Amino acid sequence: MKLLLVEDDPTLAEVIAEFLRGQGDEVTVENDGMRADRLLQEGAFDFVLLDLGLPGLGGYEVVRRVRKRGQRMPVILITARDALDDRIYGLDLGADDYLVKPFELAELSARMRAVLRRGGTSAEAALGFGPLVLDIDGRLAELAGEPLALSGREWEVLEALVRADGRTVARERLQGDGSSNALEVYISRLRPRLQAAGLVIRTVRGFGYRLERVKERRDGAD
Repeated sequence: MKLLLVEDDPTLAEVIAEFLRGQGDEVTVENDGMRADRLLQEGAFDFVLLDLGLPGLGGYEVVRRVRKRGQRMPVILITARDALDDRIYGLDLGADDYLVKPFELAELSARMRAVLRRGGTSAEAALGFGPLVLDIDGRLAELAGEPLALSGREWEVLEALVRADGRTVARERLQGDGSSNALEVYISRLRPRLQAAGLVIRTVRGFGYRLERVKERRDGAD
């Protein structure tokens, strides 16, 4: 997932970015609201983590501009402000959730998963990877033009792999609240069905999994 983290505390930004990259996300870090707004105009991001107290342009104004432009990627506000009115104002502007500092990284990850599960405010209709197409709104999958039946957890695992666009996704992220053994069952169910259409789920030893086309091969993967 391509993610923009806007945070003017360099230590906190580094900790969050390292954590998210460890889960397989591609993270861009910015500490200025005006520059962040330009990045959002110029680049496509899947998710935004946005501090409120920013130099250049405040977080509230950034999210207001994002929604005014019609950009629908999920946005979670991160701030030390915990007043109810502040939370309501941010949500009314178009944010998907609100996380008050200090917080645990595990809670941040859980809130991101929750926003993605309910679709956030993203207007993307579909995700694709080679012959695989996922209809996000309808939670329907097609493989080489044919319907692909998926259980709820199979969908979540496959969606995370497709969103990573060939990058490795950490085992812990795919596992969610379930067990490692359960994840391996879902992976083993998906592999033969995808391989018939030229896709493979590679195991990256000691880290996680990634989705590749059969002709692709990278070091360190099985």
